[in-house]
Amino acid sequence: MLWVKAFHIIFVASWFAGLFYLPRIFVNLAMVPADSVAERDRLLLMARKLLRFMNILMLPALALGLWLWLGYGIGGMPPAPWMSLKLLAVALALFYHHLCMRHLQYFESGQASHSHIWYRWFNEAPVLLMVAAVVLVVVKPF
Repeated sequence: MLWVKAFHIIFVASWFAGLFYLPRIFVNLAMVPADSVAERDRLLLMARKLLRFMNILMLPALALGLWLWLGYGIGGMPPAPWMSLKLLAVALALFYHHLCMRHLQYFESGQASHSHIWYRWFNEAPVLLMVAAVVLVVVKPF
């Protein structure tokens, strides 16, 4: 079980690194002048590659988490209150991941309408989700 837990933590941390960094690329994209095509193309390429890598990292993170929960019974069945809230945090992280994919599509199609300041605030959500998940798993306050 400890190997599964260790690799779950490694994949979650790696996935969240992407969730932290991709919106930072969006901040830079929102600040690119309209006439700077090369800079925009370079940032879009970075964002696409990072998103592909994030998709790959997310899958084992989720699979290993399910293995810990359903295979080893961590969190109980039915889930303990702390586990239910942690699962909500995971669902919100998945939704945020999806939003990042959508915003990349907006940038690629030239339809992005948010400012760099909006993306700076958007970038704070995964930090809050990670803090919530870690506190719920380690402290188990409920």
